[in-house]
Formats: sequence, C-alpha cells, structure tokens
Amino acid sequence: MRIAVDAMGGDFAPAEIVKGAALGARTYGVDVVLVGDESAVKAYLTQEDVSSNRITIRHASDVIGMDEHAAAVRTKKDASVVVAATLVKDGEADAMISVGNTAAAMAVATLKLGRIEGIDRPAIATVMPGRMGPTILLDAGAVADCSVDNLLQFAVMGAVYAEKVLSISNPRVALLSIGEEKSKGNELTRATHEELARSSLNFVGNVEGRHVFSSTADVIVADGFAGNVVLKVSEGLAEHVVALVKDDLKGHPLAWIPLALLSPLLNRLKGKLDYTEYGGAPLLGLNGICIIGHGRSNAKAMASAVKAAREAVASGVIESIRESVTGDKAGSVAQTV
Repeated sequence: MRIAVDAMGGDFAPAEIVKGAALGARTYGVDVVLVGDESAVKAYLTQEDVSSNRITIRHASDVIGMDEHAAAVRTKKDASVVVAATLVKDGEADAMISVGNTAAAMAVATLKLGRIEGIDRPAIATVMPGRMGPTILLDAGAVADCSVDNLLQFAVMGAVYAEKVLSISNPRVALLSIGEEKSKGNELTRATHEELARSSLNFVGNVEGRHVFSSTADVIVADGFAGNVVLKVSEGLAEHVVALVKDDLKGHPLAWIPLALLSPLLNRLKGKLDYTEYGGAPLLGLNGICIIGHGRSNAKAMASAVKAAREAVASGVIESIRESVTGDKAGSVAQTV
C-alpha cells in the first residue's frame, strides 16, 4: 500500500510532516511518497528513512499557502497537494494526506478523484472520542449549506465508515439538532429527520450538542457549518480542561503529593481528548481516499493520519459507499450497511 503525503502543507511543514509520515510508514507497514521540495524534505529524513524502501520523494516545486483561495489548485499545477492528488488519480498511490489548506485539499481531491455516483457533495468525517467508544461527526466543515439529500448521503456514508473502518455493527445514526424531539430544529433538520426515520438506517433520532461525547450514537449527522463549530469548540474545550486540571493541582493543598503519581491519569485524559490520536478525517464521497488533517498537526498526528489512511484503504470503504448509494436521484437510499 502506498500513501501520498503533502509534505509542504500545515503550520509545521515540512519538519513535523516528514517525521510523522516516516514514523507512520515504519509503524504501520506502508509505503509513503513524500510530495514537496526535495531538498527540504530530505533535510528531515533520518539515515534509516533514507535507506528504507518504504520512503520515496516526489518533487513538487510549488506550495498552496494556508491563506490562499482554493482556486489556486487550477493555476499551481505543481503544488504539493495537487501532485499528491494526481498520484492517487493515476494509480501511483492508494490514498493521499494533507494537513495544509483544507479548502484546497478538498477542491483538488474532488477535481482529480471525482465524486461517487449518487453523491452530490463530499463530507469530512471526523472521529470524536465518545465515552464508550468513537463517534463519527459529519460533515465537519466541507459543506456549510446543506440540503436534505446531502444530509441523507452523509448519514449513509457515516454508517458505512463506522461499520467498515471502526468495526461497529449496525451503527446508530443520529441527527444534530437543538432538541431531542423530532419537532425541534429548523426546517432543514425537521425535514431530514422525517427522511432518516423512513430510511433503513438505524436512526435513533435527534441529539443535542451535549450528546456528542456521550456515545448516544455512533454517527452524528450535521451540516458543515454546525459540525465545524462543534469540532472547533471541542478542540478548544479539551485543551482548556487539561490546562485547568494541571493548574488546579499546582495550587491544591495536597500539592505535596508527587505530581508524578497523577501523571498517568492526566496522560490518559489527554489521550482521550487529543486530536493527534486520530490524526485526520476522511473526505467521504470521492472515488479515492483523501485524509484531511489539522493545520497544527505534529509528527504524532501525521503518524495517526497514515494509520487512518491505511485503514480506509484496507476496509474497502469506497466500494461499500458506492454499493450503498443507488438510484437515479442522488441521495436516494436503496440499501444501507
């Protein structure tokens, strides 16, 4: 299995991206193609990486910056993210990973790989750390304004991903709303609720924001605007909680207890809340695997993204989504997982 990595995207590129991708290759037994400026990439490879046949470099002379418009993918033909997507399109790689400009990664992946027939818009499926296991939230930012058909398609794709990649049997699908009652929410939410209730999905109804981490559902469906707000608030809250715990311990009357005794607990808490444990989110609905990571991704997050890409490819999730979405009208659900 070969995974193309945009080595020049992200806040800490290329150093952390290269180190993490190489770590992922060694840990998860996959081949990695580092796409970017060859001299810059080589500078962060160890001798072990250079001598390994797991790591290769594909030179790309250009980069699409974090603040550039997604339209740059049409003019910067040799940008690292464009070349990575082209490798997947041409069959030279089985998946691509980018933690750079999200809009550009989505645009070029859609342009190069194309959408699965029956899918109007792709969705970012983010794995959230639930109390009893992972919960998939989608869309987490790809489509801000959605139709009922879009949300139905997201539900199908999320259920397929939950079953094929996360090994969740008959995943429970819920709709994010402002109340649990089916009458709550805006017009879009109410109409989507009716359609999901009529589908063959294991639909468990509406959930509120407080249910995202409660393991009430395995898949939570939302438009990209609400989903992205939930994701960003969750990331900020996780960092805040860990900082509060550490600050309170420092000023506690029992501060004489060695902090080292509590470090395992803090590390477990941080691990459950840390986005680097999951690495990246798949852009579902395309004829190829594209993993999109956080712009602040470090080496650990990149290694986790390699793992996510490997699992998505090995599971055959694209073929399963393709089989689950049928009919002349995009969004019709003839069968589900």
